Amino acid sequence: MSAKTLYRWLALLLVLSVALPVPVSAQDGVDPRAIAQAVLDNLLAGNYEAAAADFDAQMIQAVPVTALQQAWTQVTQLGGSFQKVDQVQTVPQGEFVSVVYTLLFERAAIEMIVTVDRNGQVAGLFLRPIASEAGKSWESPPYADPTAFVEREIIVNEGSAWELPGVLTLPQGDGPFPAVVLVHGSGPNDRDETVGPNKPFADLAHGLASRGIAVLRYDKRTRVYAQAFAGDKAFTVQDEAVDDALAAVALLRQTESVDPARVFVLGHSMGGYLAPRIGAADARIAGLIILAGSTRSLLDSVRMQTEYLARLDGELSEAEEASLAEVEELLLATENVQPGDDPAKLLFNAPASYWLDLKEYDPAALATELTMPMLILQGGRDWQVTLDDFAGWEAALGQRDDVTLRVYPDLNHLFISGEGPGTPEEYEQPGHVAEVVIEDIAQWILDH
Repeated sequence: MSAKTLYRWLALLLVLSVALPVPVSAQDGVDPRAIAQAVLDNLLAGNYEAAAADFDAQMIQAVPVTALQQAWTQVTQLGGSFQKVDQVQTVPQGEFVSVVYTLLFERAAIEMIVTVDRNGQVAGLFLRPIASEAGKSWESPPYADPTAFVEREIIVNEGSAWELPGVLTLPQGDGPFPAVVLVHGSGPNDRDETVGPNKPFADLAHGLASRGIAVLRYDKRTRVYAQAFAGDKAFTVQDEAVDDALAAVALLRQTESVDPARVFVLGHSMGGYLAPRIGAADARIAGLIILAGSTRSLLDSVRMQTEYLARLDGELSEAEEASLAEVEELLLATENVQPGDDPAKLLFNAPASYWLDLKEYDPAALATELTMPMLILQGGRDWQVTLDDFAGWEAALGQRDDVTLRVYPDLNHLFISGEGPGTPEEYEQPGHVAEVVIEDIAQWILDH
């Protein structure tokens, strides 16, 4: 096969990491929308050198023309043929202006943000999948009872520089109810952890609230403040995820009708990987629920995923071999990161501080030091976090009476049922988190 299957997944990694604006001196007479439109028009026409013509020096280094072409190719392979620009807005941001497009393709919706400095140069380009038309018509799962709960908008970190909009799903009645905070996987996720037409965090919230458990979910900091993170060369996973999860826990403890002694944390994917770190920071958390949490390093996970996708059809083309070699070079540079290393030469364009923060992190080892109960769940068809990761949890925690470990053979990374080898395309098929997962989580929380 061609390299498209590998690139399709890599694009989701690449396009989250190509915005690194740096303030420059201002000049008048610049039309940011016209500059952004030229980038879009040239991408649609396949004129990648012209699309990159106004990139500033840092963008040219971070996103060379070949990388831009690969990213856009994967957008079209994922989304199909381009249909139209659905929305466009201009957002001033200090020394910059961001032009935000909602682009509708045949099978997906893509948000494209072009950040233009006052010299008329493109200082950032950000692409990410957003809820498709199918996702907009998402309906609550059949195992949820909409009469059993109410939802209200909330703000995590209210009054701070990092306010995050979210929603609290509360069972009907006076309580006090047990409650759970949902912690996202990697990437700038929304409160529902939307992937194509699927909203696994909304499924969890409605399913658990129907069974007497309050749920707090919120938009991730890297989604709400994408440009702030793009220019930050000192952030860590503490900033990206841990601090906000802890703030959400504290907010639940202060919420009327929530039992402050029964506030749990549920982490999915990277959220599960970080769950022991969240638990270590707050011993009062009632318990940890880990869904598809890796026990290997983030870099080893990326290495495993790219290798899996390259070999998915049983063949390895020359283009795929070259791509794997490029990824391996990037991974090795990131594994050997030193303070002050150029983010453009590291995975995801994340700063050295991010990788140094994770360098010695071992989630399973840290989990052995925690005294709180844990529920660890794994999909048997998950190709992103695999049964090898689950074996890491079993080896570290399998002898503890207060730890429950469970595998669901037919579920994928989103805990949606399916058949055959897992693929990225599967995430574009609508489904719901399996009811058995909801039941198991609810019963475990109620038992504790």
